[in-house]
Amino acid sequence: MASLGSIGGRLYRGEVKVEFVARQRLWYTISGAILVISVAALVVFGLNFSVDFKGGSVYQFAAGSSSIAQVRQTVSGAGGGDDTIVQKITPLGGGAAKWQVQTHPLTVKQQNTVQSAISQKFGVPDNAIAVTSIGASWGSQISQKAAEALIAFLVVIVIYLSIAFEWKMAIAALIALAHDIVITIGVYALAHFQVSPASVIGLLTILGYSLYDTVVVFDKVRENTAGLLASSRSTYSQAANQALNQTLVRSINTSIIALLPVASILFVGAGFLGAGELKDLALVLFVGMLSGTYSSICIATPVLADLKEREPQYKALAKRVQLRASGGRAAQRAAAKAAAGTKPAASRGGRRAAGGPEQADLAAAGPQDAEPDVTDQTADEDTDTGAVAPGEPVAAGAGQPAARNGPRPGPRQQPRRSSAAKRRPSGKKRRR
Repeated sequence: MASLGSIGGRLYRGEVKVEFVARQRLWYTISGAILVISVAALVVFGLNFSVDFKGGSVYQFAAGSSSIAQVRQTVSGAGGGDDTIVQKITPLGGGAAKWQVQTHPLTVKQQNTVQSAISQKFGVPDNAIAVTSIGASWGSQISQKAAEALIAFLVVIVIYLSIAFEWKMAIAALIALAHDIVITIGVYALAHFQVSPASVIGLLTILGYSLYDTVVVFDKVRENTAGLLASSRSTYSQAANQALNQTLVRSINTSIIALLPVASILFVGAGFLGAGELKDLALVLFVGMLSGTYSSICIATPVLADLKEREPQYKALAKRVQLRASGGRAAQRAAAKAAAGTKPAASRGGRRAAGGPEQADLAAAGPQDAEPDVTDQTADEDTDTGAVAPGEPVAAGAGQPAARNGPRPGPRQQPRRSSAAKRRPSGKKRRR
């Protein structure tokens, strides 16, 4: 647990992070595949409604040493139908186990026939067999009330989130809720779990749980994005992802603590004790809590980031953040080049020598060969042209190479070269 706490601290401070928002396509693909499977299971298999919804007759009697196959065969043979549902119920406080048999709606005569068959086959007195008839109208009333409660719940949630946060957060939360509802119903259809009034109650409960976790994350997102447009530190998606990382450990801890008692009811209470209503309630809670935790992290916030990034001001913010990041990379490359140092002077001289063949020969000859050659060329000019005699003062700039970094001398300052000097390759001494 100490290591989990340290990880939570590092996530909160931003030292490490998990990219949830940036991988939104991955989460959308996973959720899309699960939703397609759920809808297909619902269309193909349908829901297995309990007798409370479709009506029927319920028989309860002592289990004894009989088996499920024997009970089902006896009831079906007496006219109870092939869709008979047999469950073994063990009281939580202890006591003898009982069989609970559900059939389709039967007439009074058919009920008496089934009751007599059970009494004769398993040796149970008629007065020890409890018979209950449930009409389909009661189940339809439950369905209608559940639908009304669901609609009212969603309307109130939209109004509250729009006032407390903003309407885009309300839309993202509703998408996450619909995601949880479809997945939970699909699991019931795929596994052929029985849908009872307890299942409906559990479904409404998980909606509240999923929404609670989503609201906690959205509150942190609102805190991180306050004043975001005034700077260029991060985009809306990056700030939302930071909020997810800061609340990640809390979401995991809350989910584990909530799932532990539900799992104990589901696996211990229902698996070993055979509790019927508790099993139906725990099953929908377990599936819904897992789906709600996933949707609050991987669906609600990425959907919100998608909606917000479409706004013009957040598009402009994303461009500023990208421009700042590219400028930072350019500065890093410039610093790396400066750290590498400048190239040797010989390389610079070679690059300058590329301007003409005479300069290239001069650079290739080296400093020791270049200086005498300049003297020889000056002597040639003295002999051939007679412009400068020995012992006479030399005009400024005459016979001297022009400065490499300074301005080039004008036409009057450049010495005229003889035809012999032009024909002689530079960089070689003339033999006298």
